[in-house]
Amino acid sequence: METIDWNPAELLKLSGSYWETCALHAGVKLDLFSPLTARPQTVAELATELGIAERGLEMLLDALAAMQLLDKQGDNYAATGFAAEFLDRSAPRYLGHIILHHHHLVESWSRLDEAVREGGPVRNRVSHEPTAAERESFLLGMFNLAMLNAPKVAAQIDLAGRQRLIDIGGGPGTYAIHFCQQNPQLQATIYDLQTTQPFAEAILQRFAMSDRIDFAAGDFLAGPLPGGFDVAWLSHVLHGEGPDGCSKLLANAFQSLEAGGQLLIQEFILDETRAAPLFPALFSLNMLLGTPQGQAYSEPELAALMRQTGFSQIERLAIELPNGAGIMLGRKRS
Repeated sequence: METIDWNPAELLKLSGSYWETCALHAGVKLDLFSPLTARPQTVAELATELGIAERGLEMLLDALAAMQLLDKQGDNYAATGFAAEFLDRSAPRYLGHIILHHHHLVESWSRLDEAVREGGPVRNRVSHEPTAAERESFLLGMFNLAMLNAPKVAAQIDLAGRQRLIDIGGGPGTYAIHFCQQNPQLQATIYDLQTTQPFAEAILQRFAMSDRIDFAAGDFLAGPLPGGFDVAWLSHVLHGEGPDGCSKLLANAFQSLEAGGQLLIQEFILDETRAAPLFPALFSLNMLLGTPQGQAYSEPELAALMRQTGFSQIERLAIELPNGAGIMLGRKRS
């Protein structure tokens, strides 16, 4: 674990770091970066285009320029190359959806002390009971994140000879798409809530994968899941459940697999002490804020849950991923 050299200046910098976060969120929510990617504009020009007050806009633009997300030349502002690539709504690598999802979480994080005191959530589950705006930000935000890692993951997991994959809780199906792109013989099913289907179908059409990937609607905890698969992919789903919910979900995944099938679990994984890495430890708090029993799990805990379900030959794959993420593999005996 990396040692932090704490001092008063660093402590106060951390305490006030949400100022930059909120400035970024406001810039994305107001969609400032898209018009400033198209052409440089003055405050007056942009305020007229967006129909907002000049005073606040100028302050925000200056702050974003200080954060080096905008360039300021004289009275004109323009998106930097980085901002144009990731914060312009029309850009293929746009990350605004996940940023807006983070924005929707801010209010609950400001009430963390309440959640800790009571031991339970202070917001609705964004995957189950969101507003329309929250649902779009959540599902397309998951697409944003998966697009950063899915090509790398799909290229490093050997699915040679596998024919049918079920992406459980797969949202827009980003991983299913990349597994199928990497493995021409593979077909897949995305299994998720009915409200997810329009988003998944739009993404499948975008990638021309509607003929190889279908969508099945249902509750993965209630089960049973569709059957006859030789691969089950479970990405960032278990952390939304407590141990009992995880056991139910893994049992349903087990039943969906043919003999000799394999389960792949991607999660933010804590080490055995549960005090590192940092991101999974913080993510556990995010689950406290929004779920009745969800949490991050350690590698030994995930292995034990898989073993109790009946999976064998359990291992963690040697794939380096950001934010403490890792992939566990288990097999259903032939």
